[in-house]
Amino acid sequence: MSDLWEIKMKVIFLQDVVRVGKRHDIKEVNDGYAMNFLIPRKLAELATPRATAELEKRMKNITIEKEVQEDLLMKNLEEIKGKIVHIQAKTDEKGHLFSKIHDKDIVEAMKNEHHADISKEFIVLEKPIKEIGEFDIPIEIPAPSVAGKGKKSSFKLIIEKE
Repeated sequence: MSDLWEIKMKVIFLQDVVRVGKRHDIKEVNDGYAMNFLIPRKLAELATPRATAELEKRMKNITIEKEVQEDLLMKNLEEIKGKIVHIQAKTDEKGHLFSKIHDKDIVEAMKNEHHADISKEFIVLEKPIKEIGEFDIPIEIPAPSVAGKGKKSSFKLIIEKE
């Protein structure tokens, strides 16, 4: 009788399920759990030969897409290196900005001035900029994103009085 409760079924996870499996994992789970919970909620599907082949094809496409994105990211990083970006902002008499300059403002200025696209998550700002002047803005792309090693660059930001 206890063998009935231990029938296993292979499934492909369509979404992350905490403490069970991550998206695209193929795992064996109890058939009752699969049939009554995972499959009806579209958290997993049966790991049929056809579904497994489709998963392999999807994973190959995802890998290729990641490589293309990383290549584009590296080109953008090289393009940005050493560039000068200008932002004009309203200030008081002492040169303090009325509105702080954040990473998203810097990304927008970089796009407008140099047509270079970099994500704000890669710009390393300890805190928003509050005054006019020249600033070296570091860019850091973490290791998992770039074939096992992180990549760094920087550019100059000049904030001028409007």
